[in-house]
Amino acid sequence: MRRLISSGSTFEQSAGYSRAVVQGDWMFVSGTTGYDYEKMILPEDFETQAETCFRTIENVLNEGGFGLHHVVRVHYLIPDRIYAAALFAISGRYFGTIRPAATLMIVGLLEEAMKVEIEVTAFRG
Repeated sequence: MRRLISSGSTFEQSAGYSRAVVQGDWMFVSGTTGYDYEKMILPEDFETQAETCFRTIENVLNEGGFGLHHVVRVHYLIPDRIYAAALFAISGRYFGTIRPAATLMIVGLLEEAMKVEIEVTAFRG
């Protein structure tokens, strides 16, 4: 059975995507930026954006009946390699013992102020 999870953003509807999709024992979480949905702001610094990404991802995983320990694959997208060391320090706190397969890509993000986007795949089978 397929279950769609939404953040309630109108962008999801207009762009035609879901925050996450649960399909059986799998969960696919869309690329998540550091946008703080509680305060409706995009923090300026990299570390806050990255921490916000992980909190949002963890909340979405929990909503789908998963946890961070179910993550088997992660894609990190950053606009500049200068953020890599800070990203590794933060991701190490969240995934240090879980150690999912990972890819880091240097890419252009949707908005210039965005400094990180993280996408995860989880499996609980």
